[in-house]
Amino acid sequence: MAKTKSFKELVQSQAKADKAFAEALLREGVDAMLSGDMETGKTILRDYIKATVGFEKLGEAIDTPPKSLIRMFGPQGNPQAKNLFNVIGYLQKQAGLQLHVTG
Repeated sequence: MAKTKSFKELVQSQAKADKAFAEALLREGVDAMLSGDMETGKTILRDYIKATVGFEKLGEAIDTPPKSLIRMFGPQGNPQAKNLFNVIGYLQKQAGLQLHVTG
C-alpha cells in the first residue's frame, strides 16, 4: 500500500509548487489572526513558513532564534505583537505582497 501524505505535508508541498497558493495561504493566516482565530492563524502561518522561507532564514532575517519562532507558532505559543508584526512584515516582503486591512 502506498504511503499517503498528511494534510500538512500536502499543504506545504502545494505552497512550494504554487506561488498563488502560497500567497493565499499567507493572506488566510493573517486574516484568521485579525479575525480573532489565533490558533488557526498560527497553524496556517507555521505551514506557510515551513513551505517558503523556513524558520532558520526567518530567524536570521528578524534577529530571533528559530526555536523561539517555532514555539511562537506552536499550539501553546503566544506571540507578542512586536514579534508577530516583524514576522508578517518579513513574509510580505519575501512574497512581494502588501496586505491591507479593510473594513
